[in-house]
Amino acid sequence: MPYTPHTKDEIELMLQTIGIKSEEELFSSVPSNLRVDSLDIEDGLDEYTTFEKFKALASKNVTDKTIFLGGGYYDHIVPSAVDALSSRAEFYTAYTPYQAEASQGTLQVLYEYQSLVCKLTGMDVSNASMYDGATALAEAALMAVRISKKNKILIDAGVNPTYIKVVQTYLSFREIEVEIVDLKGDISDFETIESKIDDSVAGYLFQNPNFLGSIASFEKIIEKLHEKGALAVSSVYAVSLGVLKEPSSMGVDIVTADGQCLGNYLSFGGPSFGLIATKQEYIRDLPGRIIGKTVDRDGKEMFVLTMQAREQHIRRHRATSNICSNQNLLALRSTIYLSLLGKEGFVELANSCHSKSEYLKENLSKIKGVEIFNSSTTFSEFVIKTPCDASDILEAMSSRGIYAGINLGNLFEGFENAILVSVTEKRTKEQMDNYVENLIEVLGGEA
Repeated sequence: MPYTPHTKDEIELMLQTIGIKSEEELFSSVPSNLRVDSLDIEDGLDEYTTFEKFKALASKNVTDKTIFLGGGYYDHIVPSAVDALSSRAEFYTAYTPYQAEASQGTLQVLYEYQSLVCKLTGMDVSNASMYDGATALAEAALMAVRISKKNKILIDAGVNPTYIKVVQTYLSFREIEVEIVDLKGDISDFETIESKIDDSVAGYLFQNPNFLGSIASFEKIIEKLHEKGALAVSSVYAVSLGVLKEPSSMGVDIVTADGQCLGNYLSFGGPSFGLIATKQEYIRDLPGRIIGKTVDRDGKEMFVLTMQAREQHIRRHRATSNICSNQNLLALRSTIYLSLLGKEGFVELANSCHSKSEYLKENLSKIKGVEIFNSSTTFSEFVIKTPCDASDILEAMSSRGIYAGINLGNLFEGFENAILVSVTEKRTKEQMDNYVENLIEVLGGEA
């Protein structure tokens, strides 16, 4: 954004225009005991000095390490065209995409976004994006409760632990019972899950591939859910849909995902956006806003905001969601990204992530003392168990320029020697070989 400070003369003119003598008078309505007497702020800097200061601050960020981190956020290639098009002034504007005054161009892009999400998931309808993957899953849980008119949610322990916490927080204020079903090794405990599906269950939330990277088939569980009038809610890694079966073909009722992996950077933690899609019959329970296509009185094609069932548009108690933000710009980026890749390119991307992951997994399994924890097929993430504490290994690898994975001991009991490793199309053979060579040295030099 442009750096546009006000000069003293401009400030004086503004004060004269509104009829006051000082800036302090602007805050006269604030009680004196709540005001700050003075702010210790340095004098303003010239443009060049400001840039230099920001460059010095930015240089403290570590950006030159090879990333094998995943767990919900992934280091993918972002085509330059995504930056160029999404940065155009027509899109990169103020906070108006919520409102009826949103431009036809913005509305059309969001309509295309919805269409792409439906193609990706196989579902009938999508909204115009959510805040992030975690809140999208929480909103899906609320959908399941509204639709089924029941108040118990089962959550598979294979769901991202951060997502689980967000779902628990959301539902704790609604007197909705939440039960987490533990994994059996690296995959869902289907026998236990099936035993817990009864007439009180509104929905079952699961992740495929799960947080540990393992892939499973959920068709039988989904059949049991539907027999009991409950909904199947799946959280997915969007890129994996380039090779895995569409959630709709398994009978899933609501699909959610985080959209960071679709043309958005890691950005040191955010922002991201969430996607959510469902069956046509549940469209009126879908939170957020939906973009529709129609014609005006002259018969010309046009796009409109429709079914805005949020508290900003209808009475609060009737709203399907009170979340007051989506991520329009990042959803736009994903639309450009998916359009650039096309169907064949997206499949190629997914295959690249999978094949490179298998290459690294195979080579890591050959290292003395290293075991692959996953018993099931994986897509692009997997867990390695090491002969010593994962925190020590990761620290040593980081000092060698490699972010080697996520320490699962920080998230789960009994996983102190386990590391979640992620591979994307961005990783080269040389980088993966370097990972293996350095891990051998860190573990004592024996392959």
